[in-house]
Amino acid sequence: MAPPPEPRPQHIALLVFPGVRAFDVSVITEVWDSDRTLRGVPPFALHRAAADPHTPIRLRGGLTLIPDRPLTWLDDLTPTDLVIVPGVEDPDADVPPPVLDALRSAHATGIPVASLCAGAFVLARAGLLDGRRAVTHWHLARTLATRHPAVRVEPDALFVEDSGIWTSAGTAAGIDLCLHLVRTAHGAEAAATVARSMVTAPFRTGTQAQFIEHPTPRADRDADALAAVRAHALAHLSAPHTVASLAAVAGMSPRSFARHFQATTGTTPLHWLITQRVAAAQKLLELTDHPLPEVARRAGFGSEVTMRQHFASHLSTSPRAYRHAFRHRAPSRG
Repeated sequence: MAPPPEPRPQHIALLVFPGVRAFDVSVITEVWDSDRTLRGVPPFALHRAAADPHTPIRLRGGLTLIPDRPLTWLDDLTPTDLVIVPGVEDPDADVPPPVLDALRSAHATGIPVASLCAGAFVLARAGLLDGRRAVTHWHLARTLATRHPAVRVEPDALFVEDSGIWTSAGTAAGIDLCLHLVRTAHGAEAAATVARSMVTAPFRTGTQAQFIEHPTPRADRDADALAAVRAHALAHLSAPHTVASLAAVAGMSPRSFARHFQATTGTTPLHWLITQRVAAAQKLLELTDHPLPEVARRAGFGSEVTMRQHFASHLSTSPRAYRHAFRHRAPSRG
């Protein structure tokens, strides 16, 4: 019997031009330009497309980026699955018109488009964010809203999607978005494998509001206590946790615990717990043959109905449909 055909690589177009941030380019490269197929991650093909592919692009810090594709490559027969724009050093700097044209063309043909950090300003200049929700670094949110009043700027989200266009907040939130794009295309286990190789969390809950204010020494101590609570909850995810029971682990009153948890993570204890349970259920659906009621029990939902409700609100799909989409990508485990 002939071996099954190799899966087609997911083709990612990284648009590069003078002024892009080296950090964001590195994040995109680390996520999509490392071969992790032996660890079960589907193959990727990352291409660095520029208006002039023959001219090296100087980045801050003495680095140089060498493009390998012209922007016209996006119009070739090779299918492109994602176009992504890194952050830019200066949101007010000129963007080469061919880059803006390429973004408009990609979106018009239905290709998902994403930007990291201040790359949202590039998408806004292309007119792709008019009337749509978008996010950028919290320090630049007001500037984006002022420069482009037609954009519905979200003040504190880590990343958002609107009509096939993704934007992310600053620096580390770009990692969050890249991992989420892998998760959306290939499932939670693929994204977790990439995250583990990068020694980062597969996803973070909350919003960038948690980073705007500088923590005080007291807040640091609270954060340590809350980290222990989160570790306890994850180790006993199937238990029926409540705010009161988690507060008892932290040695706080429920009201004080909820207030400090929100300040530290940017979300409520119960919303954080639901997010962790959805992630656990995703992994069980991908990697095991457990029936749905057992998946719900192990993930801590209590019932299949409750799990189905949270999948609908968090993932816009059902547990059964999610398993059908991603189950075949990984071997069965107990």
